[in-house]
Order: sequence, then structure tokens, then C-alpha cells
Amino acid sequence: MRARDLVYETASALDANRGRSLLTVLGIVIGISAVIAMTALIGGIKQTLMGELGLNQARMVSMYAYPNREVTLDDLDRLAELMPEYECLTAATYGAAEAKSETKTFTPTVIGVLPSYFEVMGLDPVEGSLFTQRDQDSGALVVVLDKGSVKELYGNPDEPVVGKTISLNNVSYAVVGVIESGSVMMGGSGMLYIPFSTCGARITGSMSVNDFSGLAREGTDMEAITETTKAALVSYFQLDGDDEENVYVMTMQSVMDELDSMMASFQLMMTSVASISLLVGGIGIMNMMLTNVTERIREIGLRKALGARSSDITKQFLLESVCLCLAGGVIGIVLGYLGSFALTGFAGGLVQTGSAPATVTPVIDAQAVGIATGICVLIGVAFGYYPARRAAKLDPVESLHYQ
Repeated sequence: MRARDLVYETASALDANRGRSLLTVLGIVIGISAVIAMTALIGGIKQTLMGELGLNQARMVSMYAYPNREVTLDDLDRLAELMPEYECLTAATYGAAEAKSETKTFTPTVIGVLPSYFEVMGLDPVEGSLFTQRDQDSGALVVVLDKGSVKELYGNPDEPVVGKTISLNNVSYAVVGVIESGSVMMGGSGMLYIPFSTCGARITGSMSVNDFSGLAREGTDMEAITETTKAALVSYFQLDGDDEENVYVMTMQSVMDELDSMMASFQLMMTSVASISLLVGGIGIMNMMLTNVTERIREIGLRKALGARSSDITKQFLLESVCLCLAGGVIGIVLGYLGSFALTGFAGGLVQTGSAPATVTPVIDAQAVGIATGICVLIGVAFGYYPARRAAKLDPVESLHYQ
């Protein structure tokens, strides 16, 4: 049988049972649409986390050391000499203060930072500018707000605030810049940044450092730097035994790897659930094809009597099964992407990091479409082979006498 005739006969057979064919592929449609929707949505959430939550700083390393003494900026300078693999080391200290604008009051996290902190964290101003070394040296009364704190103080995260004055513990600070709201890794939103020296003198009352952060040099092995950094901190602060638990080092690359692992696990779980629907759909395909064989026994006998080979009968019924699955797959892919776009608003609320929900855009992965298509073909072959072989083995004489 020529390929053109095979395609024509397959199309005619499916067209004759359109209603039954559509109902049969519902399991395939539901399974494929679920896989595609979750793949696109998970990809979008991951992309949002990487971009908007600061995880794009793959070379950033957070480190904490709590020896039995105060840690100061002098320690930072000495650690920079001990760890040449870092392009830059910076420090931060944390406090709390009552912040007031002309109309609103709230109690934010106040972070005292060195000017290099913003570079290490990958934070750029969306309005105004950041601190300078002169501000740090002079203990200037300047503040950088994030979008969350702008909303808390002025009611609108997009309010122009550069040049305005706010009060921290009844001391006036000039707003010099605004950054996007901080990520979950950096404490969330609603934060104010002031120079480290200013924070120590006016907020915390101490020049001690709460944590260090570093920006590794290009090409640094991020797995190896975790161990070398921990060893350098233990050695410098002369920690031993149980004291080593007071040292913690975390790379943004490890966070990204954990995120990849978490998303992959979630994807695997959702795919497993969707596979149940695909299995049910495959069983439905087999059931329909067996019914078709029973209904067309006389037709099969007539084809064999006219010279059709067993392989021709097998190909015809197998092609019908594959075409059913592919049709269900196409519908499932379309519905899956439509469904993923419908879910983005809800997902955006889940990964909210600032004053407004994050924008999650489904990632349409061509590889997922290819895999879904391959799964449909595989299901068509796997569940259509038995009915096709059963039809091919029918005796033409008995088939012609079948009532």
C-alpha cells in the first residue's frame, strides 16, 4: 500500500468516528496540557527568581563568622589580604529605627553598608544614586530606600523621592537614591540603606560587622571557594572544635543549584501525576482501536482478499492510533500554554518580593514541545500495536463471513 493511500484511508477512518475519537483522546489532552503548563510555568518562575530576586549574582558569596569578640572593618581589610580570590569584600551591619515621612511612619530594617555592598549584591539605582566613599568617611546623613520602603513611607512605590527628607529616630536623612526591593535572600523588602559609619554611630551604637559578603573573581571555582573561605575564616578568627559551627559560607551559585534541584523535583512530581492521565489516555486509545477492529472485520477481510498484506493492515491501524495521539498532543500543547499564561498572576503573588507581585512570564520551551510530541507518538505505537497486530492476523475467509 502506497503512503498516500495509507494516509487517505487513515483520515477517512478517523473522520467517520470524529465524536468517539475526540472523547478517546481526552486523557492525552489532559496529560500533555498539564505537562506543558507546569513546564512553562516552572520555567517562568525560575527565570523570575533568577532575575528579580538577585540570584543572578552567581559570583556573590555570603559569609558569617561569630568569634568570641567583636568583628570590625579592620578584620575585613585583613581578610581581603588573606583571600585574594575575591575581587571585592564588603560588610554590613543591621539595626532598626522608626522611619517617618511627612505623612507615614513604619519600622524598617536599617542596613549600614559600605559603598561596595551594592556592587557585590548587584543592586543598581532605579532613581538617584548610591553612597560614595566620602559619605562613608564623613558619616553622612544620607539614605537609599528600596521600593518597599518607598511604598511604606509614601503610599506609592513609584513616588519620586530623591531629594526628599525622612526621619530615622528623629534625625533627618536626605534620600539620595532608590533601588528595587531586596530579595528574600537579602532580607525582603521594606529596607533602608545608610552608610556603615552612620549606622554604627546613630542606629546600632557599635561599629561591629554583622556579616561579610564577597564578589569572587571571574573564573573562580564556586564550589572550591566555599571550603577555602571557610578555612580562611576559621584560621583568621582562631576557631576550633565546636567553634567552627560559628562560621557559615554560602555562594549564590549554590542557591541557584538548589533552586534548579527544587524546580526539577517539582517538575518530576507534576510529570508523574500527569503520566497517570497519559496512561489512562493510552488505555482509551487501545480500547477504541480494538473496537474499530471488531467493527471493521469484514472490511479487513475484503482488503486481504483483494491483496492487502498483513503489514499493510498493521500500518493502517497503527497510523490511526498515532494520529489520534498526535491530535490529542497538539490540542494539549495549545491548552497547556494557554493554561500557563492563566496561572501567571497567581504564581506572581507567590514569588512577590517587593511592593507589588512579581511578573512571571511562562517560558515556552521548544524541547518540552518535542518531548510531548515524542510521548504522543510513543503512546500511539505502544497502545496501538496490539490492536493493529490483531487486525493483521485475522483470517480473510472468516472475516468475510463475519456478521
